[in-house]
Amino acid sequence: MTKALRLTSALGAVLFALTGLLACGGSSGIPGNAVIGVAGTGITLPAFKHWLTVAAVSSESASQFSVGKPAAPEPPEYTACINHLKEVAQHELSVKKIKSVPATATLKTTCAQQYQSLKREVLGFLVSSQWIIGEAASLGVKVSDAEVKKQFVKIRTQQFPAAAEFEKFLTSSGQTVSDLLLRVKLNMLSQKIQQKISKSKGKVTQAQIQKYYNENQSRYSVPEKRTVEVILTKTEAAAKSAKKEIESGKSFASVANAKSLDPATNKKGGQLGEIAKGQEEQSLDAAIFSAQKGQLLGPINTSFGYYIFEVLGTKAGSQQSLSSVQATIKQQLTATQQQAALSKFVKEFKKKWKAKTDCRAGYVVEDCKQYKAPKTSSTGTTTK
Repeated sequence: MTKALRLTSALGAVLFALTGLLACGGSSGIPGNAVIGVAGTGITLPAFKHWLTVAAVSSESASQFSVGKPAAPEPPEYTACINHLKEVAQHELSVKKIKSVPATATLKTTCAQQYQSLKREVLGFLVSSQWIIGEAASLGVKVSDAEVKKQFVKIRTQQFPAAAEFEKFLTSSGQTVSDLLLRVKLNMLSQKIQQKISKSKGKVTQAQIQKYYNENQSRYSVPEKRTVEVILTKTEAAAKSAKKEIESGKSFASVANAKSLDPATNKKGGQLGEIAKGQEEQSLDAAIFSAQKGQLLGPINTSFGYYIFEVLGTKAGSQQSLSSVQATIKQQLTATQQQAALSKFVKEFKKKWKAKTDCRAGYVVEDCKQYKAPKTSSTGTTTK
């Protein structure tokens, strides 16, 4: 990713506003010189065209292949866009990347498709910026000019240590310092809104902590463990025979090495090691954890075959007290409540501001109250 793109991302690419490019209006509707109105504040055509150019530049930069200066696709003729694509195609032809320059009609179709894609992106961003500004005002959330400047300088210094690099970025992206300062401000407002919602909904009571602990005690328990040696055979008769050999004086290890079918233990004298309660198949697990230390028991029928075993050592289970895990539970419940509060807020936020967003024909996107989702046919295709 280029430095230009990294900076764009760091400055909050999803949220930006345009002071001086917004039209003032009444309490609702679309002001006369605007294409979209958000609670009476209009997004003007110059604002849309400005950010359409910025988006076109960013889109071509992301492709890692650029010739000349990208042109924003402007309907209905798309002349500048077509000429730019011809320039790109001529370059690709010269390096034998393509065999011929596409026809003008084909390039016009490409420009039209680019326009629709970039239009959705840009209008979505511009509308989102006004939603954030409006919501911040309603919640009393503010950031000072000094805070914005400090954050901007920090980001600029990190991404562009040399002033010349930053100036080059401004020239190539079509953005101004004011544009970037406003993008920083919108990003900071968004973060402060999230923090306010989270803080107001992230209060966990002692009763909630106790209830969670009571309902999830198994999460805070350490199961009983036992050190075991085993021998696995295919038949019950073979297991009984192996058991008799041990009872007659042969070592467990020698019999296991000679007769056990368990690939994990038969070369280790049957040593299964330390296992936790509930780790083995139910019938074997129950037998192991009800046995006395030092007893040779079995055969136990399992889906793998027949086991004989001996418990060599035991380690009692334990339960962590509420006091020892209280801080962890509180942190977990706080995070869960905050996430739920944010999810609810976002849903209500979108519904609230979409109802206040009016869009003119030709500029309707999903965030407009005039938007109607395309219908899906029985064959899975979408229709307008």
